[in-house]
Formats: sequence, C-alpha cells, structure tokens
Amino acid sequence: QVQLQESGPGLVKPSQTLSLTCSVSGASITTNTDYWAWIRQPPGKGLEWMGTIDARGSAYYNPSLVSRTSITRDTSKNQFTLQLRSVTPEDTAVYYCAREGITAAYDCWGRGNQATASS
Repeated sequence: QVQLQESGPGLVKPSQTLSLTCSVSGASITTNTDYWAWIRQPPGKGLEWMGTIDARGSAYYNPSLVSRTSITRDTSKNQFTLQLRSVTPEDTAVYYCAREGITAAYDCWGRGNQATASS
C-alpha cells in the first residue's frame, strides 16, 4: 500500500521560505512510471498544481510559481521536498503531496499540511 506523508511547519513569516517534505512508503520515487507532485488548496479556493518531479529527478513547475518554487528529492530516504520562497499571506493553504501513476491520475495523496503565512 502506497502512503505519502507531508511534514513541515504550520506557520511561516512573510518573505521567508516554506519547506515541506513528503515521505513515501510502499513505492519508490525512482520508479519510471511515477511522477510526484505538490498541490495546494488555499482557503475557499480550488486545487492548484505547484510542480512535479519525475523518476530521473527532473522537475516541472506551474509557470505562475516557477520563480519561487523548487522541488528536490532524497532517494536514500525516498522523500521529495518543496521549497516556496518569499511567501506572502496569499500562500496560506493546505499543501498536499501526491503520486501521478501510470493512469496519469493522482492516485495517492498525503493528508495535507496546513501552512499559514503570517507575522
């Protein structure tokens, strides 16, 4: 059974960097058929795709966030990490990690990490 778990701070100050880690069990992040994504949902709004990292470690970003976002991975820990720089209150959201599997759908999700940008 594939499981994803987000970890990171619940509160970050404006202008700082939000760092979140997704720990994966039951699957390897180096499996060629899988892609690993970060998705967020601000309060009262829909889901927003932030970016994806593939089995080779190549990352792809939402054009609206590319200047502030980095996704990296640690294959020895089977984890991938999101960094969002220069946060503002508009970055307040529940942040999810998810797997896009062979069906091209997000078939496994973490429970989400509420992150609030506030001084």
